[in-house]
Amino acid sequence: MSVETVLIANRGAIATRIIRTIRRMGMRSVAVYSEADADSLHVSQADHAVCIGPAPATESYLDIAAIIKAARETGARFIHPGYGFLAENAEFAEACAAADIVFIGPTPEDMRTFGLKHSARALAEEHGLPLAPGTGLLGDEDDAARAANEIGYPVILKATAGGGGIGMHICEDESAVRKNWDSVARLGAGNFGDAGVFLERYIARARHIEVQIFGDGTGRVMPLGERDCSLQRRNQKVVEESPAPDLGEDVRRELIAAAVRLGAAARYLSAGTVEFLFDAERQEFFFLEMNTRLQVEHGVTEEVMGIDLVEWMIRGAAGDFSFLDREPPVSKGHSVQVRLYAEDPALDYRPTSGTITAIDFPESIRAETWCTAGSAISAWYDPMIAKLIVHADTREEAIAAMQAALDESRVDGLESNLRWLRAVVRDDRFISGQVATRLLDTIVYNPHSIRVVSGGTATTVQDWPGRIGLWSVGVPPSGPMDDHSFRIGNQRLGNPEGTAGLEITFTGPTLYFNAPARICITGADFGARLDDEPVERGVPLDIAAGQTLALGRVSGGGMRGYILIAGGLDIPSYLGSRSTFELGQFGGHAARKLVAGDMLHLAEAEVSAPAPVAEISDFGNHWTLRVLYGPHGAPDFFTDDDIRATLDADWRVHYNSNRTGVRLVGPKPQWARADGGEAGLHPSNIHDNPYAIGAVDFTGDMPIILGPDGPSLGGFVCPFVVIAADQWKIGQLAPGDRLRFIPVTLDDAKAADRAPLELAANPSRTGPQREIADLSPILADTPAQGLRPRTVYRQQGDRNILVEYGEIVLDIELRIRVHALMTLLEETALPGVIDIVPGIRSLQLHFDDDILDQRGALAALMEADNQMGDLEDFTVPSRIVHLPLSWRDPATLETIEKYMAAVRDDAPWCPDNIEFIRRINGQPDADAVEDIIFDASYLVMGLGDVYLGAPVATPVDPRHRLVTTKYNPARTWTPPNVVGIGGAYMCIYGMEGPGGYQLFGRTIQVWNTYRQTDAFVDGKPWLLRFFDQIRFFSVSAEELVEWRRDFPNGRRSIRVEESEFRLADHRAFLAENAESIEIFEATRQSAFEAERAEWQKSGEFDRITQLAEDPAIGGPVAPAIELPEGTDLIEAPFGGSVWKLMVAEGDKVKAGDVIAVIEAMKMESPLESPDNGTIAALYISERQSLEPGAPMLALRKHQ
Repeated sequence: MSVETVLIANRGAIATRIIRTIRRMGMRSVAVYSEADADSLHVSQADHAVCIGPAPATESYLDIAAIIKAARETGARFIHPGYGFLAENAEFAEACAAADIVFIGPTPEDMRTFGLKHSARALAEEHGLPLAPGTGLLGDEDDAARAANEIGYPVILKATAGGGGIGMHICEDESAVRKNWDSVARLGAGNFGDAGVFLERYIARARHIEVQIFGDGTGRVMPLGERDCSLQRRNQKVVEESPAPDLGEDVRRELIAAAVRLGAAARYLSAGTVEFLFDAERQEFFFLEMNTRLQVEHGVTEEVMGIDLVEWMIRGAAGDFSFLDREPPVSKGHSVQVRLYAEDPALDYRPTSGTITAIDFPESIRAETWCTAGSAISAWYDPMIAKLIVHADTREEAIAAMQAALDESRVDGLESNLRWLRAVVRDDRFISGQVATRLLDTIVYNPHSIRVVSGGTATTVQDWPGRIGLWSVGVPPSGPMDDHSFRIGNQRLGNPEGTAGLEITFTGPTLYFNAPARICITGADFGARLDDEPVERGVPLDIAAGQTLALGRVSGGGMRGYILIAGGLDIPSYLGSRSTFELGQFGGHAARKLVAGDMLHLAEAEVSAPAPVAEISDFGNHWTLRVLYGPHGAPDFFTDDDIRATLDADWRVHYNSNRTGVRLVGPKPQWARADGGEAGLHPSNIHDNPYAIGAVDFTGDMPIILGPDGPSLGGFVCPFVVIAADQWKIGQLAPGDRLRFIPVTLDDAKAADRAPLELAANPSRTGPQREIADLSPILADTPAQGLRPRTVYRQQGDRNILVEYGEIVLDIELRIRVHALMTLLEETALPGVIDIVPGIRSLQLHFDDDILDQRGALAALMEADNQMGDLEDFTVPSRIVHLPLSWRDPATLETIEKYMAAVRDDAPWCPDNIEFIRRINGQPDADAVEDIIFDASYLVMGLGDVYLGAPVATPVDPRHRLVTTKYNPARTWTPPNVVGIGGAYMCIYGMEGPGGYQLFGRTIQVWNTYRQTDAFVDGKPWLLRFFDQIRFFSVSAEELVEWRRDFPNGRRSIRVEESEFRLADHRAFLAENAESIEIFEATRQSAFEAERAEWQKSGEFDRITQLAEDPAIGGPVAPAIELPEGTDLIEAPFGGSVWKLMVAEGDKVKAGDVIAVIEAMKMESPLESPDNGTIAALYISERQSLEPGAPMLALRKHQ
């Protein structure tokens, strides 16, 4: 036979199943999909895929015209309908024939005969198949009531065109028949287009057994054994097996003979299933219906019969029935299938939706699924995730295999019936073969889990020390922001280090315990109550199943609390950690903060002897943070007065802080430099270098203490780093809190690190007072010699050293030396090294000081540099990676518009970033800018500049280097994969988040969280490598949409050329083109200086400072308010900004009504009315900044 192309008119697991056979048969497959299914496996596995419409099935999978059109356009001569949707639609089969396309399945006449249950019953009765007492089509509810009374109760009302459990209702008496008549008729009409209804006697202890047949359309029918599908829930099959257990051979033969007789009488074509109801008590069977399609459970038949039903269907459709020229196959062994659904068994099997964050099945079983990690389960379609099938020599062995397979399987990110299925296949009645259609209703399921009633402001799963070892590609460690509180909680429960727990911010969650658990609450005080009884912090607490734990708003100082559970939580690991990185949308539970309805399953791991309990006190709002001087200091970046002012200041925590970093308000540095040169207009700008967690990072004139979700690379100076022993405090700094920095020595930091874990905001022993004049940020400094540049070894906290090469300029030769040093250190594999992170002209060595101390790390770095010598030549692998770019993409325009609306509309780079790039570089027009960018070959010098493998790259040819300054203040929102320039560097944003690069276009994904493709390989979710060269090619915005849809799923490939970058060749290129390079750079510098002068003249530098600071802090004292008589003053419970005001003067409110939403720590927190009343006066407006305790409104309470 000559079959070239088969279109699969379906989705989900059946589509991937059919594609597997098509590929094995050497044919070409075409998938159709809705917009909601763009990421489905069947789309990426097919040879060709066609989008046929939006998510609703009526506009896609049920759209006959769209499917026929897709078949014609792709040259498909055959269509396989799968099951469901149009599989039993006679009009679809006829439309295929009219279009000269072969429908793989039965004839339209077969569908019509068996599609209506009353006509199917008539044919079955004519050929001697036993029927359960029942009726033909009924006229109305009176007819139904009379018939039911004659047959005897209970009866089952059925829609004649129904299926899949839809349009059926069991009735125990006449009133139930009358009550449900309209509902069954309506469901039949609404779902199947036929309101016909009939009824049958209902067998309470019934089994559902079906026979698989295959016919050639001439009356020849081959039986392929039977399946037991009795284990159903709400008339939906859940567990199926073949052969049927506990079935006498005589009954089996009669069942199969009856099925063959019916198929032969109908001259049935292709695969079909004859379903019977078996009365186990009377040992009688009755014809139910015939399904004219491939069944969901066909796999168990294939396993025991050793056949491929899909192949038979395709061959039969092509006229080849030679496989029927033999005796029917004999069943060998036993096969069991379970259906894995997205549903919550603990909440009455409510369907669930969301993104699957982890999915894994053992290789020993047959798993048919359309899902991978990252697949979105929507509410549009059937919630089946997968079918899991096992085969063994005996039923006992098959059940044992299924039990083991379910134990090894996991699905995370949403709730599924996986754990319930584990209970089902261990039920004694199932194991013994005493199955029945109502058995599942009686299985008791006791989930070992915690249900989230409400999630609080930001409750996430974290573990310690988090996701380490990936700093070089922009993956932050995450983990608990207050690791001391977190670790103390685990210690007091006897949990091992690294056990996952919950971090709570601002307001806490409400949790319902489905199972007993032992917990410990630490950190700030959230007023925890168990069934309304107060809970003591820091003390292990036993919770019984059925109890509710509620945490309120934080009080008494601090920002974050922690709930640790003995044995931990059953959370999948991602890149080595269970910690949530919400910005990156991975890790933790469902890759996000908890929301109502989430289910957290208990890991129940072993625990050891718990640590002794000690009292936990409130934190207050004044803090001291011990810091080490460096990596940047005076006199090269700051003045001596700047450093002293930083240490003398009483800093206030800005409301706009979060897990990425804590922003501070205080004195403005005077700076030792006028600007950052090539790195930017502001003196805080430097060429991108690796950061350390806890770094005091001056982003302009305002410092931010880098948090555990912060970026690994950045272009700002850092005069201090908080010592490791004090970094827990960063997580407890709340808006409005005050803090001071205390300089210490490395020995002081070591002593603090080796002391017992403490939770004091201001430790009683901070060590001897250190004078900053006696401290230095520099550990060693070796002068330039020959081709070797000056090398400065800078202290970067107590666990990092920053190596800097040469002068503060962009020089690819310096970056090559950094790469050579990194390569040498990696080859050395020094014990204790955690990360080796390259910057533009720098390298960070991050080490575990329990294994490798600062002295040993410094010695290793200096020895490695000595080994490199002059580095006269060096060759680096350098792939040329071609990426599509949509110039002036709509996403970039939307980003700028949002910035102008929310942050500022008077910035020099607004409203057109490309015009700003042109102006500051002295280019004649925007076309010249576009030409330069598309001509450039961008050398990747760093990864993770704005997280997740985002490249910081510069053109190899200096004549292509456009230089800009970054947004200041930065954008609060940037869409993923937009492309921009900041300083002398191009960056592709790896994810959604804040940003400051000047944007010119958008490209495809450089990070793929879940899928490996031809571009994302070796288990790495990042696309690019150090020293790759990026070259853009132009595509339209519409073309880019298609690229962005297809590329992460492997349906489109980029061109990657293997190459290398050689230092000697680069030196020769620079020498050969020195004159034209100098002219280009002079033009650029002149324009840059002109722009700087214009900023100075217009007051732009002062404007930036004003915008960055909180106008509510350090400004004039707010005028006194006049409180109307008889009203209560409502004050701000914490500092922040009024994001949304929900009330006006004169409005009536009830207790609990949201009166305003305050943005703080990059989170939106609702402020609720404390009582019923009327708003008598308002003292706030939207976008206004608030200090803690600031007057917000006057409330006149209702009596």
